[in-house]
Amino acid sequence: MQQTNMVPTAVSGWTVASRFRAKQAAQRLATAAATALVVTPMLGWRLSLLWLLIYGLAQTVEWAVLRMASRAPDARLRKIPTCAAILISAATFGGLSIPMWLMGGAMGGLCAALMLPAQMLFSMINAPRSKMLLAATLSPPMLYLLSTPFFAAHFGAGVSVIMTASAAVVMFVIFTVLSWQIISETAEKRQRARDEADRLRRQAEQNLAAHTAFLAAIGHDLRTPIGAILTGAAELQAADAASRANTALITDAGLMMKALLDDLLDHTRIGAGRMKVEVVDFDLRAMLAQTLRLWRGPIEAKGLTLRVEGAAQMPRDVKGDPMRIRQVLNNLMSNAVKFTAEGQITLRLEAWPEEPSGYALLFEVADTGPGLTAEQMERLFNPFDQTAEGVGAQFGGSGLGLSISRDLTELMGGRLTARSAPGQGARFTVSLFLPAGRATERTAPAARGLTARPDALALPLAAPPIAPPAEDVPAPAAETPPVETPAAPPPPEEADRPLKLLVVDDHDINRRAVQLILEPLGCDIVTASDGVIALQRCAEVVFDVIFMDVRMPELDGRETTRRLRAGDGPNARTPVVAVTADSAPEDIAACQAAGMAYFVSKPLTPPALFAALQHVLDDAAQDAGAATPQPSTSDVDAA
Repeated sequence: MQQTNMVPTAVSGWTVASRFRAKQAAQRLATAAATALVVTPMLGWRLSLLWLLIYGLAQTVEWAVLRMASRAPDARLRKIPTCAAILISAATFGGLSIPMWLMGGAMGGLCAALMLPAQMLFSMINAPRSKMLLAATLSPPMLYLLSTPFFAAHFGAGVSVIMTASAAVVMFVIFTVLSWQIISETAEKRQRARDEADRLRRQAEQNLAAHTAFLAAIGHDLRTPIGAILTGAAELQAADAASRANTALITDAGLMMKALLDDLLDHTRIGAGRMKVEVVDFDLRAMLAQTLRLWRGPIEAKGLTLRVEGAAQMPRDVKGDPMRIRQVLNNLMSNAVKFTAEGQITLRLEAWPEEPSGYALLFEVADTGPGLTAEQMERLFNPFDQTAEGVGAQFGGSGLGLSISRDLTELMGGRLTARSAPGQGARFTVSLFLPAGRATERTAPAARGLTARPDALALPLAAPPIAPPAEDVPAPAAETPPVETPAAPPPPEEADRPLKLLVVDDHDINRRAVQLILEPLGCDIVTASDGVIALQRCAEVVFDVIFMDVRMPELDGRETTRRLRAGDGPNARTPVVAVTADSAPEDIAACQAAGMAYFVSKPLTPPALFAALQHVLDDAAQDAGAATPQPSTSDVDAA
């Protein structure tokens, strides 16, 4: 193992040193020019200029050799010519010391004795981790420096002076070599530490990616049984009024499971850097009103008072991510309801126009709960930390709501802060800037796929997705308004024909859940377990609506829809409703691009399916009406 690790380090050392030297060419030429200028009074301008030209030529040759050697496949063809060129350059630079001794005498020798150590130090620094390059750059100045005692003897120096000079030269050479070794070992350790850090980072990224993929897969699969639980509970509740208390317990447990799962998946996506926010035009007032309507029931059911301040100051048309803003507000409202036993919950809203074109917004949720200690405040936004023992058992939840809310607020460019003291409740403040938006179409909630229960999500793919709110405190069953049963607008000759639906899903539980919900409406339902079978069914039977699961083996829902749209079969224009647990904006956009008309999020619930069916049937009726030629005025008069 040690040998395996050392080979890349040696090769890397040569590569690093040669590349570093190539980058220092301009610095060496500038140093040579300055040196020639300094020695001109001693040697004369002709000799100084001649030496500078020779050194410049040597540097040019070295640059050309380095350039050609970098392309040579054989290591020997790279190293030998490079070392020879560097040796010539170093010998040319250090060779200036000879005329300095001969023409400058003892003072010239003193100047040479200062110049050569500087060259040696420069060579030591510029040849890290490569002994071969060090030898090529250090040998010429070292030999010139070792000649100092001989020049000293030539100019009549005494034996003691010569011995002292010789010892000083040898000691400096040893010092230079040892210093290079220390620098090289340090650089080697630094490189190894950097490589190890990169390896650990890549390993951590791979582990995180695998962890994220695992959670996404598990989350997708868990939504199937949760959806079946909620669907079965809804049917039991509708069928037998005496068992509503038991079925409400099942429903609340299913909603709690879904809330925990959603929080876990959001936390994983944020940690992996895969959470993105949208910037779309939306009606801020309408979004706030919908959120407050959702929480008014649970707050009143607990005997609390809901107070709203500053709603009139809110702008209407803004740009941002309504799904994530709603999610943050729902988490804060859920937290307030959870920990407030008596008193009131206050939502304070403030807005200020801010240049160039937008609004500075402030949302504050205040409660009259028990408050938090300073130690609890420090842990408040830690993931999975509920700040006190027994909170999870008493109130439920995962301890992720506030952490996710803070991360989402920061992703949107805002800030979430908290203030609290024991016995004084808690205040959570969201500060956010939203640009001014264009006026959006004012439509009824039903037309946007809004459902009365927090566990349902169904919306047109062309509209921004609306996140299911926090479900720690689910709305009571009595709060659910009746859902209008959808009816198709068939031609007169087919008025008595039941709706023909195709349900495509690789899980039998999901197919059975849709059948359980829609068969009481008199729908004729055909099922398929994958995309291939679905295309076969579509080639044989004309359907009114197709419910298509997105994640399926072999042929997924998007590709199945693309093939359906590309063909000329009887269902090429049949509306397709995407059914999936993947509700990120990019997933919805991919469904829309594939030709899907509507989006329903798992787990499936009756309100979500009813809203989806109503929407696509209304759209189909409008399209049919627009395509039917209207009689002219003359025809009516003639009649």
